[in-house]
This record gives sequence, C-alpha cells and structure tokens, in this order.
Amino acid sequence: MTQNDIKELVFVYNARKGLGNAMLDSAHKLLDPDTYSCNLCRLTHGLLKEKGAWKKFREKSGIPMKFLHKEEFLSAYASKFGARYTFPIILANTGEDLEVFMTPAEINRLQETEALIRAVTSRLPS
Repeated sequence: MTQNDIKELVFVYNARKGLGNAMLDSAHKLLDPDTYSCNLCRLTHGLLKEKGAWKKFREKSGIPMKFLHKEEFLSAYASKFGARYTFPIILANTGEDLEVFMTPAEINRLQETEALIRAVTSRLPS
C-alpha cells in the first residue's frame, strides 16, 4: 500500500459518542486509567479536549483522518464490514476497501501520544 493508495485514515474509538459518555470517559481516565477500555482515546484526548501534540500532528500530517466512535463506525460500515474488527483500531481507507493500519493490540501497547505519532508516521508509505 502506498500513500497514494490511502484516501484517509479511519480512527475508531472503543467508546460511545455523546457529552454524557465523554464525561464518564473522562472520569474513568482520571480515576481508574488502567481499566479504561480505549487507549486510542487516552492517547489522543486529555480529560476535556484533544491533546495539543496530537492536534498539531493531525493538522500537519497531510493525510485526511476520520474519527468515529464504535457505534458510528458500525452504523456507517455494518453492511460491508459487519463485526469484522475489534476496537480501538486504525484503518486505512483505500477507496475500495478498509485495511488494518494499526491493530488494537498495537494501539494498546502505546503509552504516550508521541509514540502514537511515531507509529502512525512510520507506517505511512513514503
């Protein structure tokens, strides 16, 4: 897969959308971070907003990115991809298919935002 093949990266959080869910997620990240189910959320967002380093990377990366909560992804892609994936996950949309760009296990091993940035950058074809 070349960078030209990637139309966008699709980041799918293992979280639910909505303000109430966001508040519960923030509390969970703060009070019991080791049991929080979405490391991708933790890497890209602080308690109240997107992390500065991630936002800067996202805006300067030159690759379109889409961010979806689990139920948004399942609703938008259920007919074609069904329950094919576990979350969180990063997918590469090639225009014809979605290919796994980074697995849940790979995402869950990352400890800091900068590690996510390096991992994404290193996987983008040159």
